[in-house]
Amino acid sequence: METDINRDDTKTIKYKRNGHTKLTKEIINYLLFPILILVTWELISRLQIVSSILLPSIEDVIKSFISQIKSGQLINDLATSLFRVFKGYFIAVTLGISMGIIMAISEKTNKFFTIVFNGIRQIPPLAWIPLFILWFGIGETSKVIMIAMGAFFSILLNTINGIQNTPKQYLEVARLYKIKKVDLFKKVYLPSAIPSIFVGLRLGAGASWMSVVAAEMIASSSGIGYRINDARSLMQSDVVIVGIIVIGVVGVLMDTILRKIAHFASRWERF
Repeated sequence: METDINRDDTKTIKYKRNGHTKLTKEIINYLLFPILILVTWELISRLQIVSSILLPSIEDVIKSFISQIKSGQLINDLATSLFRVFKGYFIAVTLGISMGIIMAISEKTNKFFTIVFNGIRQIPPLAWIPLFILWFGIGETSKVIMIAMGAFFSILLNTINGIQNTPKQYLEVARLYKIKKVDLFKKVYLPSAIPSIFVGLRLGAGASWMSVVAAEMIASSSGIGYRINDARSLMQSDVVIVGIIVIGVVGVLMDTILRKIAHFASRWERF
C-alpha cells in the first residue's frame, strides 16, 4: 500500500513539474521576441547608432509616458479616440449584423446590394477622408462615418458567411421537427453563425481603431492620432512612440475582450 501511495505521489510531482516546465516554455516563447526588440532598441540608443531625435531611449519614452499621464494629456486623448470608436463601431455592428442577416436570408436583397458593396469595400477608408471633409466638415460626423465604414464590411461579410454556412444536418433536423421560420433563425441559423460573426466583430474592431487614428491624423484637434501627428511636426519622437505603443496595447485589449466574449457566446458548440 505504501509503495502504491509513493508511486502516486511521484507521478503527481512529475506531472506538476511537467506542467510548470510547459508553462515556463510558453511564457518564454511569448516574451522572447518583445525582449529582443527592447534589447536591440536599448543597444541602438546606448551606442548612438541612430540620433536620439529619431529614436529616443526606452528611459525617455517611459518618462514621456509618465509625464503625459500626470498632465492628463494621454488620458484625454485616449478617451476622445475611444469614444469616437465606440460611436462608429456601434453603427457598424448594428448595420453590419442586420444587413448581413437580411442578405444571407434573402437572395434578392443579396443580389441588389452585392455589386455596390463589393465596389465600395475595395476602396481604403483613407481614400474617403477628403470627400467626407467636403460633405461633413472636420467635425465628429466625418470621423464617426469613416470609423463605421472601416468596420462595416468585415462584420457584414462574416455575418453572411456564418448564416449561409449553417451545417445542412442542422437544417434537416429542424425540418423534421417542422420548426417555425422564426425559431429556425433563433435556434439554428444564429447559434451556428455566432463564431463567424465574432470573427467579423474582431476584425471590425481592429479596423475601427485604425480608422480613428488615421482620421485624427488628418482632420482633428484631439485624440491619439492628432497627438502623434502633432508630436511628429515638433520632432517629439518620444511622444510619437508612446502614442504608437498605446494604440497597439488598446488594440490587443479590444481583441482579447471580444475573443473572451466570443468564447462565452459559443459555448453551445461544446454541448
